Amino acid sequence: MTEEVTTLLERVVSKPRQEVIKEAKRLYENCLYTSKSHFIEARFWQNLHLWIGVPSVILAGVAGTLAFADVKLLAGILSMVIVVLTSITTFLNPKEQANSHLTAANNYDSLMTKIRIFWSIDCWREESDDVLLISA
Repeated sequence: MTEEVTTLLERVVSKPRQEVIKEAKRLYENCLYTSKSHFIEARFWQNLHLWIGVPSVILAGVAGTLAFADVKLLAGILSMVIVVLTSITTFLNPKEQANSHLTAANNYDSLMTKIRIFWSIDCWREESDDVLLISA
C-alpha cells in the first residue's frame, strides 16, 4: 500500500484563483517591460544632459579666455554656440526628464514586487478563494 502525501503543489486550484494568478502574471510582465523602457529613457536623458552640458561648460571657458586674448570674433561665435546649447538644455530639461523616467521605473519595479507577492503568497492563502468569489 502506498501512502498519499498532500503538498501545496497537489492542491486543487479553483478557476477564479487560476484567472487571478494568470492576470497578475500578465500585469507583472507588462510592468517589467514598462519599467525597463523607463530605465532606458532615463539613461538617454542623462546622457543627453551630459552631451549638451559638458561642451557648454568647456566652450564657455574657452570663450571667456578668448575674450581676454583679444580674439573677439571667435569669442562671439563661441558665445552664440553656448547660447544655443543652453537654450536647448533649458527647453528640453533633460535632467528633469531623466528624473521623471527614473521615478516611474522605480515605481513600476515596486509594483512588480507587490504583484509577485500577491500571486505567489496571497493567492495561496486558505481564505483567498472566498475573497475572489465575493469580488467576482
